[in-house]
This record gives sequence, C-alpha cells and structure tokens, in this order.
Amino acid sequence: MSYNSHEYKVSRKELIVGLFVIVLGVLMSAIDSTIVILALPVMMKDLRANIVEMVWVILIYILVVTVLSTQLGRMGDKYGRVRFYNLGFLIFTVGSGLSAASINAYMLLAFRAIQALGGGLISSNSGAVIADLLPPNRRGQAYGYTALGWNVGAILGILLGGIIVTYVSWRYIFLINVPIGIVATYIGYMYLKERSPKLVKRLDIRGSALLGGSLTFLLVGLTEAVGTRLNPFTESIIAAGLILLAAFAYHEMKFSDPIINMTLLKNRVLSGSIMAAFLQALANYSVLFLVIMYLQGVRGLTPFNASLLVVPGYILGGVLGPFMGRISDRIGARIPASLGLLAQSIGIFTYSFLTLNSPMWIITLAASINGIGSGMFYPANNSAVMANAPREHYGAASGTLRMFANIGMVISFAISLYIASLSMPAYLAQEIFLGTSVLNSSFGYAFTKGIETSFRFSVILMLLAIVFSLLRGKENREK
Repeated sequence: MSYNSHEYKVSRKELIVGLFVIVLGVLMSAIDSTIVILALPVMMKDLRANIVEMVWVILIYILVVTVLSTQLGRMGDKYGRVRFYNLGFLIFTVGSGLSAASINAYMLLAFRAIQALGGGLISSNSGAVIADLLPPNRRGQAYGYTALGWNVGAILGILLGGIIVTYVSWRYIFLINVPIGIVATYIGYMYLKERSPKLVKRLDIRGSALLGGSLTFLLVGLTEAVGTRLNPFTESIIAAGLILLAAFAYHEMKFSDPIINMTLLKNRVLSGSIMAAFLQALANYSVLFLVIMYLQGVRGLTPFNASLLVVPGYILGGVLGPFMGRISDRIGARIPASLGLLAQSIGIFTYSFLTLNSPMWIITLAASINGIGSGMFYPANNSAVMANAPREHYGAASGTLRMFANIGMVISFAISLYIASLSMPAYLAQEIFLGTSVLNSSFGYAFTKGIETSFRFSVILMLLAIVFSLLRGKENREK
C-alpha cells in the first residue's frame, strides 16, 4: 500500500517506520520532561541546591531548544531533515548519559544543554518529516499518534520516575533515555529516507544570539526577583533583556531570511495557531512542576505516590489524541483546539483551590480535565500549522511553531514562580525559593497561597489563547 498525491509516494513500510521513529522521539522527549520535573525535589536535596537552581535544570533545556529550534529546522530544510533528525537522537542520548554522571548542579546544567541540542534537532525537524511522508489531509491523524506518543511517554516518565526516584536513584531518570536513543538512532539511519527538497537558506546567527541573550537576561532577572523582589539589580537585568528583545525584533524586520518568517505569519490560520500555542505553553507548562512541589513538599508524598495522582490525565490525553487528529482533518482545528484550551483552563482553575488539607482526588480530577484538553489541543493545532504551510517551508513552519511554544514554556516557569512569590512576604519567598532548606509543611500555607495566585493567572493566559484559536480562519485540507 502506498500514498501517492503528486509529490507523495510512500510505501506502507516506510510510512510505518517513519511514524514509529517520530513517535519514539516524542516518547523520549516526553519521558524526559515529566521524569525530570518529578525528580526535582530529590535532586535539589541531593545536590544541595535551591528551587530556582533546580528550575534552571528545566529552563536551560528549553532555552537552548528555543533559541536554536528555527535555525535547526532551517538547516534541516537545507541539508536534510532526516539527517538532522537522526543526529538529534545521537546527541540527545550522549547528553542523557552525561547528565546522569553529574556531581553538582552546574555540571547538570551544562550536560542538560548538550541534551537540549539533541532535543532541538529532534523537535524542529519531526513535524517536517511527517509532512514529507503524508499529504495535508492525512497529517492530523499522524499528529494524533505523536500526541499519543507524548502522553504515553509522559505516563512512563511519571510512573518510572516515581519508582526510580523513590526506590533507586534520580540518576537513572537520564540513563533510561540511553537504550531508547540507541534504538531510535539505528532505525532512523537505516530506514528513514531523505525527502526534503534541500532548499538553500541563510542562517540567522545574529538573530539567534539576540534572542538567546534576551531570553537569558529576562529569565535571570525574573528568577532572581522571585526571592529578592524587583530592585535596581533585577530591574537592570530585565531591562537589558527587553532592549535585546527590541533589537531582535528590529533585526528580524531587516534580515532577508529571518528566524520568524513574516510571510508565514501573514496567513491567518498559521498566526492564530502559533499564538495559541505560545499562550497555551505560557499558561500550562509550569503547572505540573508546581503541583509536584505541592505534593512532595507541602503534603509529604513520595515521588511514586505523587506520580500516581496525575497519571489519569496523561492516559486520557493519549487516548484522545489520534481521535482528535482525525476530527481536525475533517473539520479543521478551530473547534477541537479551542475546546481543548477551555478544558485545560478548567483543569488549571481546579488546581487553584488546593489547600493544606485538600482531598487528593482534586489533583486527579484537575489532571484528568487538563489531560483531556491537551489531547484535543495539540494534534489539532499542530496539524493546522503544517496543513497550511507551503511545502517548501515545512521545516521553517515546524521550527517557528516550536520556537513560539518553547518561548512560552521557558517563560512559564519564571512568570509562575514570580507571581507565586508576590503572594507572600519577601523573607518567606527568599527562604522558600532561594533557600537550601527543603520545602516542607512549615512553609505550606504561604506556598499554597502563592500557587493559587499563579494558577489563576495561568487561567487568564489560557483564555487569551482561546481567543487566538477561535480567530484563526477557515482551513483548506483538501490539497
């Protein structure tokens, strides 16, 4: 069996192998994302670090991926999407092994940056590889399978992470990526064929440097302000970040082949989908981290017991993913994606009612509602971007989507912690977020009030995402 629509001619075997490798990459990234968050409280204690330093274990990964994603997608367009996708697996695997060997927080940050380079190669080219395999009217289902892979990986990350961190060692949360990465690298190099048109595109090195510098200054300023509040030092760092951001925007308007392809953003479907992805990530990505800190720190649960409470949400999201992908192929992304965002808003709002003595079923209820929303939003929104991008710009479109989503993700942590810190006295914020003592029930009330404010702010951001999702135009999925 093959699919042949003009330029598309793919055998059933190649399609299955291609989707398997793509889903494996998503699976590995998902395992890493949830398993690291689950292990943060234990790593914080073992490495004698504070909450903000441990948050940087997550931030450094997303920051590197964010700054490089569009450029790596563009290099995939130029030199081969499959080649760079496979290279990503190899680098990610090496970075995972090195992260497991870290003896302090700074070594872990450095090795996580290497891991992130591999993750950036994977994420920025995966959507384009799918688009090379399938015509637009069949991609929604494929993105549904990637959503399934993400949720299965997230579930494995949570369950395995709970077991590993509780009964073995946090170092094995990185070692678990090594055998998966070896298998994926081998299969990718042996069976995936290069189908990209090898477009000649200029790399925007200056733009990447300005974006990276801007985000770094903003993140350092915001995370430093978590414990010290805004002062001349933090304000100057944030101001430097904003100046670099303005310089980045000016450079993008003048550069002939910019990181942000303004031509793509003139398409109403693409711009609405990308902005919805940005705001959804900004609102939602730090939620699991705050919930895990609440469960392990305030409520004293083991990583394994904490993990069991949030698993149902990922199961529901994984089951819904392929189904919602097929729905979006037929009716477009606007309705399923917007309803998914609404469900996530309700889930996050439910988290905002947590107290020192809340019944644990509230966690599972909120996680389930949020999971249903993610299973509706991601496959629909991702397929809308790739279905409406010109074929010669698949890599750029995929990279731009990931870049905006990653910017939202990386800022999400800094914003959520800063908003949470404003609900408590400065000395408590200093002790909770910048102190080396482990978060425990003695700080429980202040921390719980802080995350309540943070969750409700996230709901506002999610409602803005719904507006952009609804305003996207009518799609053409017939080509």
